[in-house]
Amino acid sequence: MSSPHLETLSLCLQNVLGDKAAGISDRLGELTVQVSSGNMLEVMQILRDHPDLRFEILVDLCGVDYSAYGGESAWADSRSKRFASVYHLLSLAHNRRLRIKVFADDDEFPVLDSVINIWPSVNWFEREAFDLYGIVFTGHPDLRRILTDYGFIGNPFRKDFPISGNVEMRYDPDQQRVIYQPVSIEPRQITPRVIREEHYGDSE
Repeated sequence: MSSPHLETLSLCLQNVLGDKAAGISDRLGELTVQVSSGNMLEVMQILRDHPDLRFEILVDLCGVDYSAYGGESAWADSRSKRFASVYHLLSLAHNRRLRIKVFADDDEFPVLDSVINIWPSVNWFEREAFDLYGIVFTGHPDLRRILTDYGFIGNPFRKDFPISGNVEMRYDPDQQRVIYQPVSIEPRQITPRVIREEHYGDSE
């Protein structure tokens, strides 16, 4: 059941955003607002500047790959969309937190607008989502990889990326340089073996 605090925030969002909010969900004591990519920048500006909202701080941004994920069917108009960017906002003025979810329209080349002109703290977060998920943020002044090597091919957090990767690198003493080559290890899954004494946990 929603708390009065969340109900108040939800009503405020509905009144201020109107049909610009594609959906508002209350799960696990937190509100999530879905916004279309076309309304994204306008909504983000409102969330920061409106006196009843004032989400001055962007705490985090993370990319999501919803490939073959059935639980997202709650967002009826986004069932076929694969990549999303999720923004976690904080209002110090009103002591509130909010999550914004925006789906990229194109699965083959996911593109969203950068919000760096609204919250400059998003700089490295957008670079991370670009690096690990391949989401391109238009308007970002320095969109390049931040965790993987600049010559790296692929996006490691996509669900279709192999766990062991595609290439490995090593130093070759003969060539006296670092070289890249196809992965030489077989993909495997390690399951820990749990060892307990006989009758462990039995009631006396």
